[in-house]
Amino acid sequence: MTWLITGGAGYIGAHVVRAMTEAGEQAVVYDDLSTGIAERVPDGVPLVVGSTLDADRVARTLTGHGITGVVHLAAKKQVGESVDLPLQYYRENVEGLRVLLEAVTAAGVGAFVFSSSAAVYGMPDVDLVTEETPCVPMSPYGETKLAGEWLVRATGRAAGLSTACLRYFNVAGAAAPELADTGVCNLVPMVFEKLTENAPPRIFGDDYATPDGTCVRDYIHVVDLAEAHVATARALRATPGLGLTLNIGRGEGVSVREMIDTISAVTGHHRPPTVTPRRPGDPARVVASADRIAAELGWKAKHDVHDMITSAWEGWLRRHPEAARD
Repeated sequence: MTWLITGGAGYIGAHVVRAMTEAGEQAVVYDDLSTGIAERVPDGVPLVVGSTLDADRVARTLTGHGITGVVHLAAKKQVGESVDLPLQYYRENVEGLRVLLEAVTAAGVGAFVFSSSAAVYGMPDVDLVTEETPCVPMSPYGETKLAGEWLVRATGRAAGLSTACLRYFNVAGAAAPELADTGVCNLVPMVFEKLTENAPPRIFGDDYATPDGTCVRDYIHVVDLAEAHVATARALRATPGLGLTLNIGRGEGVSVREMIDTISAVTGHHRPPTVTPRRPGDPARVVASADRIAAELGWKAKHDVHDMITSAWEGWLRRHPEAARD
């Protein structure tokens, strides 16, 4: 099969492209380069620069490259920004997906993998979040991901399209320094940024009902996440009409304070964190149950938090050599 990977020049997308090609799959990248980096796309993998809102370009890409499956990662993804710009998020994430699915069904593409998010769950009051946990998103971003799942599954049923909706938990790490996350929106790079500035990392609230009072999350190495996409793509190819909804996590919770302690140990920067007020909408604990993906695909995460932080720090130092300890 030949897979079109939308958003394939982005942080997660580039890792998916790498994993797919290393597994022997053919890949084509489609990216508007608004946040993606063209140099992340491997030699020999075609890059089409365009928006998923551009129906003609999408259709020409599908037919021109003989696409037989799609992995759709292109999306706006900042929770806070989505609150301020809901119309933009619905346009990019939902209308862009609708345009893409319309072209996919017209071209007779047989498989579709959708990049969803644990944000669809909102603030679940459970120890482990299963795929049956009620979805009550707390932001326009989470709403667009849930609406996207509905759209993907409905299209799959109507068109006989094999589909999978993958709900990512907290992604970190890098396969190589040049593929590391360049954004500073998630906990690990946010802490790196503060340490580089010789400033204390911030903890948003330490009075949660958790063992150390700080929020607990499930972190997944981006390499494991990419390999989950390979396993999913192969399952969809093998079983026409398959419909999957899967959590992608490790099933292990790590607190914010524990993450900062590990980051300090890995980087050699030891700055006691400062505690600031809670951020609105932050749940105390969100940890995945990863049982379904293990049963359906035989996939299990291999990398731990130390691996994530070590590889992410190598990528950070590549762009911020001044952060290195003497």
